[in-house]
Amino acid sequence: MRIAWEPPSDIHDGSTVKFQVNRDVFSEAVSFAVKLLPQRTTLPILSGVLIQANADGLVLSSFDYEVSSQTEIQADVEEPGTVLVSGRLLAEIAGRLPNAPVRVSTEESRISVSCGSASFTLLSMPVEEYPSIPEIGEQSGVVPAEEFAAAVAQVAVAASRDDVTPVITGVQLEVRENNLSLVATDRYRVAVRELDWDGGGVASEESVTALVPARTLQEVGKTFGHSGTISVSITSRDDRELIAFSAEKKTVTSLLIKGNFPPVRRLFPETVDNFAVVNTAELIEATRRVALVLEREAALRYSFTADGLTLEAIGSEQAQASESIDAILTGDDTVVSLKPQFLLDGLGAVHSEFVRVSFTKTENPNKPGPVLITSQSSRDQAGADSYRYLLQPNLLLR
Repeated sequence: MRIAWEPPSDIHDGSTVKFQVNRDVFSEAVSFAVKLLPQRTTLPILSGVLIQANADGLVLSSFDYEVSSQTEIQADVEEPGTVLVSGRLLAEIAGRLPNAPVRVSTEESRISVSCGSASFTLLSMPVEEYPSIPEIGEQSGVVPAEEFAAAVAQVAVAASRDDVTPVITGVQLEVRENNLSLVATDRYRVAVRELDWDGGGVASEESVTALVPARTLQEVGKTFGHSGTISVSITSRDDRELIAFSAEKKTVTSLLIKGNFPPVRRLFPETVDNFAVVNTAELIEATRRVALVLEREAALRYSFTADGLTLEAIGSEQAQASESIDAILTGDDTVVSLKPQFLLDGLGAVHSEFVRVSFTKTENPNKPGPVLITSQSSRDQAGADSYRYLLQPNLLLR
């Protein structure tokens, strides 16, 4: 998706820029600014990081028409102005500079970066050709940063990595009153997590949705995870739907994915009477061990009975494997075949000592329904969080 943005009107090619800045602060800021830029771009100018020096310090920005990053840092600015320089090269240089103040200055079309006894000369890029950074609309709401980061990590793993169907490569954010839901699917599994949403007292009967690229959301979660709170802004302007995340003088914006997210919530059962409770770590380790003999894309066979859980891998003629671990079964004996990595993704997102593996029904009694993974506080007590992971048995993938 490409949008014809107007070139910036408030940026001029400041040919004389001079400032001094803390090495660690500068390195972290440049790294943040370029983190979301693609490795390759058809327009070389979009690989640049824009540095605006003013009386208050520095503003570092990057933008590739789909995602932007911007951060403000303190610096001693001797001569204000604006420069554009190769972002990844500057990030690599800044990350390896000695422990001393960084001095940056410009002369004609060159940018000088010196630190201690190290000095670099870089070619500047034409500022006037750089696109305008997207404007952020009014704040839509606030989320707790640590909880949001955890939710993103739990859900984004289920998003598709196949660009053929862009709509399922994103994570759907759904805002309803004081609740934010994150939903992702790749057709074979669905992950859902809910958390608190502070809309600033603005009540709305209509739900607000935003389909955000999973990769961008994962970087937001990692970057802002320890920021206290994250301000979220969802705006639609001139057919451009945009979401912005801001915290601690850092902002990331992203164009939203267009299209209708599949109605996967209806796949979740309201109640399940047939389930097993297993120690999460034991199930993870057993799955990893038994899966060693499997050929690629093959499934593991999980047999749940009153005696426990048995994992079996047919593998090939050269190797087979099986292992039994403790499990507390409620309801009928059940056998399901699951792709081990898909199961491990769900188990890794369950932050509890035990996990509940629930078995849903289908109209065909011989064909198991989706398996529901949820947290379990103890052998007898269901988990208090809202994370749910629905996984299709391998039989349904054929």
